[in-house]
Amino acid sequence: MNKKLVSLAIGSIFASPVFADTLSNPQIGVVVDGYYQDGQRHNSEREEGFGLGHTELNLSSNIDDKFHGALTAVLESHGDETELELEEAFIETLALPYGVNVRAGRFLSDFGYLNNQHMHTDSFVERPIAYRTFLGSHYYDDGVRANIVLPTDLYVKFGVEALSGNKMSSVEDGSKVGVYTTTMKLGNDFSESSSWQFGLSYLRNENGKVKEFEDHDHGHGHEEEHDHSHAAAVTGANLYGADFVWKWAPDGNYKYSNFTLSAEYMLLDGVVDSKYKNDAESPDHLSAYYVSGVYRFNPSWSTGLRYGEAESYDGHAHGDHMHFTALNDKEMDAMIAWDSSHFGTIRAQYTRIDNQDSETDNVFTLQYVMTFGAHGAHAF
Repeated sequence: MNKKLVSLAIGSIFASPVFADTLSNPQIGVVVDGYYQDGQRHNSEREEGFGLGHTELNLSSNIDDKFHGALTAVLESHGDETELELEEAFIETLALPYGVNVRAGRFLSDFGYLNNQHMHTDSFVERPIAYRTFLGSHYYDDGVRANIVLPTDLYVKFGVEALSGNKMSSVEDGSKVGVYTTTMKLGNDFSESSSWQFGLSYLRNENGKVKEFEDHDHGHGHEEEHDHSHAAAVTGANLYGADFVWKWAPDGNYKYSNFTLSAEYMLLDGVVDSKYKNDAESPDHLSAYYVSGVYRFNPSWSTGLRYGEAESYDGHAHGDHMHFTALNDKEMDAMIAWDSSHFGTIRAQYTRIDNQDSETDNVFTLQYVMTFGAHGAHAF
């Protein structure tokens, strides 16, 4: 992306009289994510050494009494290069009846539990291996979404999305509307001290099935771990997800101590074309999951454990047949974090990585996440 053009465009927007009239009080916030890391996780956006992680510039405001708008730009460093991405740029409705909300533009998909949350709100340095393999850490795209929250005592939310699917495509000239999702969320309180949420998600990817392989030139596995395109490492026609979250805090007061247990499971099928189904190790379906627990034992300190696995594959064409290799990554994460306030976190994390070859890697990360300016409320 041409940074001079981006700067010129932003300057032109702010200089516009229409912008000044309709957006007189925008909320502006910055999130700085820096780190030092020894080692590298598979399909990761963070490299070894010092680096700039998911650093955000956020701008949001009510346009009028009917619409809200938001923009999120992300800066990340990769070696001697700095990458600028427009992660969000959307409008959404504020006043539709019957609990309906419509969003259009570029936004984070509602698939799963973590995906629609900004990464600086995570309790760990990076997303689980399941997300990094199937969703490119966090899947955002251009399209439209419609949600409805039902007027019931039980929290019930249904949603549908139609997206371009560019970041989830395995073909060059596929459908222009490549991805469709549908989601359901249920939630309630167990008691005054605990609450839960359960979700089901489905993602249909019209361009996800791999139909052709080049000779010695296709790998959905670890060979692509240095690709910073934020695209999924593996794709397929159908991705199914289930998630569950349980939160506990004494008398519902989360300030002094709380515990969060979360888990997600994903199943991907329609991975490769049916003409490859008789080739050895041809992937019929792939699965991934994680389980995490995070305990805040006082207002400033928290600690957590997470375990996850993700299946993937590597495929190479050899003349008239294919050679597939099944891959399976396992990760165990342990972290401890100190919060200077609601706006500042310093985190240390250790990750142990095991793969199908019984090789073990150890990764240590020291991270700081600092927020200044406007800072929205965190999701459940």
